[in-house]
Amino acid sequence: MNDYTFFSAILRFVAGKTENSDQATADPRTRAMMSTLRAIADAAETSDGFEVAGDALELTARALAGFAGFLQKSILPEAVAHGNQTGERQIRWSVDTAMDAVNTLLARAALQEGQPVRVTLPPPP
Repeated sequence: MNDYTFFSAILRFVAGKTENSDQATADPRTRAMMSTLRAIADAAETSDGFEVAGDALELTARALAGFAGFLQKSILPEAVAHGNQTGERQIRWSVDTAMDAVNTLLARAALQEGQPVRVTLPPPP
């Protein structure tokens, strides 16, 4: 176990919630994005980052943007309302980290190099 266990757990939670929705059942792209979140969770458990294949940059960016949006809309307000300062810090870190990765991945996708991109996670909160 490493210091990113909380991030892995949050990624898996969001993927699981989404996979159980009607949208995921009907949309193969949504299922692919949730699979991507699970792969990032696996990587974060064993290292300080993850690698994204050149042909998966936009899909991964979209998955991480959705992840961040879900946390901001649904999870962060609950942590704040309950005064859970540790949870709030972890959620804010996860949102910021996901959005930084989105920016990196989309910038690299725009270059159309087709090369994999390594995303290094910042130090945990």
